[in-house]
Amino acid sequence: MKEFIFSGRLDNLCMSFCSLKALIDATSSESSLQNEIGVRMVALFDHEEVGSNSAQGAGSPVMLDALSRITFCFGSESKLLEKAIQKSFLVSADMAHALHPNYVDKHEENHQPKLHGGLVIKHNANQRYATNAVTSFIFRELANKHNLPIQEFVVRNDMPCGSTIGPILASGVGIRTVDVGAPQLSMHSIREMCAVDDVKHSYEHFKAYFEEFSDIDLKISVDE
Repeated sequence: MKEFIFSGRLDNLCMSFCSLKALIDATSSESSLQNEIGVRMVALFDHEEVGSNSAQGAGSPVMLDALSRITFCFGSESKLLEKAIQKSFLVSADMAHALHPNYVDKHEENHQPKLHGGLVIKHNANQRYATNAVTSFIFRELANKHNLPIQEFVVRNDMPCGSTIGPILASGVGIRTVDVGAPQLSMHSIREMCAVDDVKHSYEHFKAYFEEFSDIDLKISVDE
């Protein structure tokens, strides 16, 4: 059994592959978009590892510009873009740090993402990740509905925390966001490692998201 994948740049080619494959398969049949009330899309950015502040990075206007052009295709109603953003949902998918058997103390006891354990939902009170209670709930609901494994991660409070493009886009565009990622070891090395079945779980989770988010979102009522 081929249990693991070893390669450079799994972070973040793995999540890029899973999201694109899921989008293609979620829109492949003639009836795929028959009852869809939103627009399904994937955005891939350069320079995430060096801050995203470039012409093609997440810190540029490219995301908001793309949303503006897409929204304009549906009409020129005043505030249509703002309304569309409020109804939208962003999955920031970037690989997660799995528990290393030699460094167990680097993780909180109840937040130890494991290989083969499914997608990891990332939380951080200092907004290094953009996940909140509502966005994490939506993603967990998809997992429960399709019997997919899901994990939760909070960094130890005495250790620094990495970040993703999630907070950049959430603050720059104003879109609801959840930060997730497949668990891996040896991140940023020349021989990164992840589990084969976590690729499968990620693909299935993203595909379910594309196909069912609009329906789930209509059923959610948030008491603010």
